[in-house]
Amino acid sequence: MKKATILVVDDDQDLLTATRILLRPNVKEVLVEHNPERLIHILERNKVDMVLLDMNFKSAINTGNEGLFWLAKIKSQFPHIHVLMITAYGAVDLAVKSLKQGAADFIVKPWQNEQLLNTINHVFEENQQVQKVHPVFVNKEFDGIIGKSAIMEDLRYKMDKVAPTEANILILGENGTGKDLIASALHQRSLRSKNAYIKVDVGALTETLFESELFGYKKGAFTDAREDRKGRFEHADGGTLFLDEIGNIALPQQAKLLSVLQNRAVVPLGSSHPIPVDIRLLSATNVPLKTLADESRFRKDLIYRINTLEIQVPALRERVEDIPLLAQHFLAFYNKKYHKHIEGLEQDAVQKLKQYHFPGNVRELQYSIERAVIMSDGTSIRAEDILFSPIEQQLEQPKPVEFASHNLEEMERKAIKSAIERYNGNISKAAKELGLTRAALYRRLEKYNI
Repeated sequence: MKKATILVVDDDQDLLTATRILLRPNVKEVLVEHNPERLIHILERNKVDMVLLDMNFKSAINTGNEGLFWLAKIKSQFPHIHVLMITAYGAVDLAVKSLKQGAADFIVKPWQNEQLLNTINHVFEENQQVQKVHPVFVNKEFDGIIGKSAIMEDLRYKMDKVAPTEANILILGENGTGKDLIASALHQRSLRSKNAYIKVDVGALTETLFESELFGYKKGAFTDAREDRKGRFEHADGGTLFLDEIGNIALPQQAKLLSVLQNRAVVPLGSSHPIPVDIRLLSATNVPLKTLADESRFRKDLIYRINTLEIQVPALRERVEDIPLLAQHFLAFYNKKYHKHIEGLEQDAVQKLKQYHFPGNVRELQYSIERAVIMSDGTSIRAEDILFSPIEQQLEQPKPVEFASHNLEEMERKAIKSAIERYNGNISKAAKELGLTRAALYRRLEKYNI
């Protein structure tokens, strides 16, 4: 209990304040929230061990359905989190219903402080006993990585070699190949598997948010900083930090990240005191390593820091023999989700899937199967039930530029002109495709009078 982070969700602000004061000396951290709509967002951003969840959030409707709804959401997305239900109405049938749906226990308010602490402690002690009898282990056959092709067997072999080490790993692969799944599996197979696993999509962070999200901040560091807040590095202390889309961060952000990795300490915004952090770093990008090594785009010293070893996740078109297995997996998933009873895929449907090149990779296959399950009225998926994503078809790679001569200057001129036309005059995108800086592209535009 002393090592636990507990989230209390209740629309009674007085209860939140009182519970926070009661729990603070007894647990590692207490988070409070009055709006259940923010619950999932908080769980995604913090390593929470237990949620104290009110059953009623509408004063005129005291059915407990709100609490049961959010209980189901928590258990489906975060099955390892214990949920202790709070209710002012100690109806046995409602309590039993919440227990059947995965709640660890329930408590009736108003409660005695000692009673609440004992209940929470009992849940954690009971869980420890279960783990001693049934030790937690990772079944590699069911880690979500589906495929029996040779290239996937090689991938699993490499993962088995690198996962137990402390090496920083860079995961490379196209969009939709499942890089985040590989990162999660590496953590589960590592010596840090019982500690935090924190994922951050750094490519989506603005320059302003980058430091506060990763390194945290002190109260008063900026206008909305009303209290101290830990960053993702601190939350991942002792565990694994996964930085997704790392190839998209700007050079100033790269310098700050490099400093933290070199010093193994973060300095929160508004503070001058470094805080030591012990993390194992996993990173992922859809940018090829050769492109990433361009120093005008990405610092080489940072690449060496994040890339002790790299893992290349294959595109779906490189493992066509795995497509039927993946399709069956998604079929079973969406059968359950949409209450369908579709038995399988007909041979013409399988053939259609295997002949398609899947620019969107596994993500596009998942989309196609979901759509087929929704639209199908039969007992099996037929070829005509399968439609491929119009989004990905629009994003297919353009045909290579054909050159009438092999004069280098003429070839460069045509390549530049083609890139400019393809991106409707967007210099940044054209420069990125050509592997040039904006300044270098402008010089060539002037040189060739384009």
